[in-house]
Amino acid sequence: MLAARLAGRVPFGGQTLMAIVEPHADGAVVAVKVVPGASRRRIVGPLGERLKVVVRKPPEKGAANQAVAALLAKALAVRASDVEILRGGVRPQKVFLVRGLGAGEVRQRLGLT
Repeated sequence: MLAARLAGRVPFGGQTLMAIVEPHADGAVVAVKVVPGASRRRIVGPLGERLKVVVRKPPEKGAANQAVAALLAKALAVRASDVEILRGGVRPQKVFLVRGLGAGEVRQRLGLT
């Protein structure tokens, strides 16, 4: 998965990876940089203190946000209803809440450990 894609790259600093996923009272929050209108959808990997995610949907009427939430839910093996946007509705930099998983589990499932 993501860990395999990151193989061979310069290792990311532990603090940067920790900032991407942080604990929340209801689970964990994931800081994301969204690139809408891409040719395919995928989780690219860490980009600074955010997780870069590209989706096909355009940034119109929340379509890209919904696509990112669905992609995160699939990658984390949780229900789509367990992933929601907390901040950044109209900006590329967003924060998503993942309910029911701790920050460590989210990092592990995304290959960020």
